[in-house]
Amino acid sequence: MNENKAHIALDILAVVLIVFIAYMLRSVLTPLIFATILSTLIYPIVHYFETHLYFNRVIAITISILIFCSIIFAIFVFIGTQFNDIMDKSSGYYESITKKLTQLIHHTEKTTGLKQNDILGTKQIEVKEIVKKNSNTIFEFITSSGSIIGDFVLTPLYMFLFLLYRDFLRSFTYRVVAGYSNKIKMKSILNELYYVQHNYLVGLVIVMIIVGLLNSIGLLLLGIEFPFFFGFLCALLLLIPYIGIIIGSILPALVALATKDSYWYAVGVIGIFGFIQFLEGNIITPKITGTKVSLNELVSIISIILFSMLWGIPGMILALPITASLKVIFDHIEQLKPIGFLLGSADDKYYESKAKNRLKTWRKIRSDKT
Repeated sequence: MNENKAHIALDILAVVLIVFIAYMLRSVLTPLIFATILSTLIYPIVHYFETHLYFNRVIAITISILIFCSIIFAIFVFIGTQFNDIMDKSSGYYESITKKLTQLIHHTEKTTGLKQNDILGTKQIEVKEIVKKNSNTIFEFITSSGSIIGDFVLTPLYMFLFLLYRDFLRSFTYRVVAGYSNKIKMKSILNELYYVQHNYLVGLVIVMIIVGLLNSIGLLLLGIEFPFFFGFLCALLLLIPYIGIIIGSILPALVALATKDSYWYAVGVIGIFGFIQFLEGNIITPKITGTKVSLNELVSIISIILFSMLWGIPGMILALPITASLKVIFDHIEQLKPIGFLLGSADDKYYESKAKNRLKTWRKIRSDKT
C-alpha cells in the first residue's frame, strides 16, 4: 500500500515538473513544436523533389520552405492591406454604429420605461467610446494572433534542420529503445504520429478553404463589405478551435451594423457564420480529416483551456495536435491505454469494432452453452 502511494506521488510530481518546465521554456518549446508539426506538412513536397526531380536534400528542403513561407507571407500581406482599408473607414463605422446604438437605447427607454441610467448605470458612457474600445480589443487580438509567426522567426530554421536530419533523429529514437521488438513498436508509433499530424494539417487547410468560401458567399449574399477578407479571416481563425469562429464573426457583424439600415443584417452575419460552423464541426471536418485519431469534445475543450493557460494563443493552436499525439503514444503503452481510451471519441470506429467483437464472442459463448 505504501509503495503504491509513493508511486502515485512520484507520478504526480513528475507531471507537475513537466508542466513547470513546459511553462518556463515556452519561448523555446512552442517554435520547436510548431516546426515539428509543420515539417510533416511540407515533407511530401521535399520527398517529391528528392525522389522525382532528384534534387539535393538541402536544395529540396530550401525550396519547400521558401514555397511555404511565401504562401504564409502572401496571406498576411492580404490581411494587412485589407485591414488597413477597413481602418480607413473606421471613423464612418464608429459614427454609424454610435447613431444606431443610441437609437436602440432611446427605443428601449420608450418601450420598457427604463431610463438610460438604469440600462448603463449612473456613470455617463459615450456609446462611441464603447464601440472604439471593443474594436480596439478585437484589433489587438487579431494583431497578436497574426504576430505568432513573426514571433517564431526560428521556426523555418528548425523546420529545415528537422527535415535535414530526419534520418539521424529517427535512428536516435531507435537507439533509445533496446531490442528488435521495441524498435518495431517505436517505428509504428513514429509512422502513426506522422500520419496523424499530416492528415490533421492537410485536412485543416482544406477545411479552411471550404469554410472561407462558404463564409464569403454568405457575406456576398448579404451585401457586406469586404466579404472575402472577412470570410477567409474567420476561416483562418479556425486555428483556434471553438473560439476562433466567435472572434471572426464579430468584425463583419459590426460592419453590417454600420453599413446596413437594419439590425437584422448583423444578426444574419452571426447566424450564417454559426450555421457554417455547425456544418464544419459535424459534416465538413469529419468527412475530410476522417477518424484516424478522434478526440471527444470534453477533452478537446479542456486541452484548449489548459494549453492556453500554459502558452497563451500558441497553446490554443497547438492544443489539439499535441493531445492527438499524446493519444497515439498512450494507445501504444500498455499502462497508459486507459488514458488513451479516455481521450478518444465515444463513436471511434476502433472502439466500435472492439465492442462488436466482444458481442460476437459473448453470443458464441451463449450458443456453445445452449
